Amino acid sequence: MSVFALFAVAAFGVAYIGPLSASTTQAEAAELDPLSLYAGTIADAQSYLARSDQSVSLGRDGMVYTVYVAPKPTPTPTPTAVEESSTASAAWTPPFVSPDPGTAQAVAYSMVQERGWGDEEFACLVALWSKESGWRVNAYNSGSGAYGIPQALPGNKMASAGADWETNPATQVAWGLGYISGRYGTPCGAWGHSQSSGWY
Repeated sequence: MSVFALFAVAAFGVAYIGPLSASTTQAEAAELDPLSLYAGTIADAQSYLARSDQSVSLGRDGMVYTVYVAPKPTPTPTPTAVEESSTASAAWTPPFVSPDPGTAQAVAYSMVQERGWGDEEFACLVALWSKESGWRVNAYNSGSGAYGIPQALPGNKMASAGADWETNPATQVAWGLGYISGRYGTPCGAWGHSQSSGWY
């Protein structure tokens, strides 16, 4: 149907411009701006097409062409079911990456395995503490006062895991895993809470 409408618009343009160019002299034709003629033709055609519930008659040399433009139906949006998940971790789980030996992550990986948590839980822990502190032992948030790899608030809470809490990654990790276990159950539980609320 749209091909026929385009054909009708093209025929209208020929009918409009053809007699005009035949009846004008060369001097008058030079004064006519082809772009304005084209724009006027398009505007006329669009006004015809806008009347979608009517028929439009076009004529030339005694012949009449009738163009029927059928109205396009308005699509009805189909509702889609969105699954609600209890945690954002269900949407995306960080991938497991083996830690470099001798790093704070290697210490944490060993402690995660001792607790019976798998590689998926370690991956959540890496993502969580990368977001919180970048795994820096001396990471300090001046706005909140949180400190260390697990961003304990206040930092001296980690003294319960060892007197060297300010500088020892193993002490900070041990305290952080105890905190996560007591409050969220697992690192993925803490990661899900962090993803949904911005903190853990």
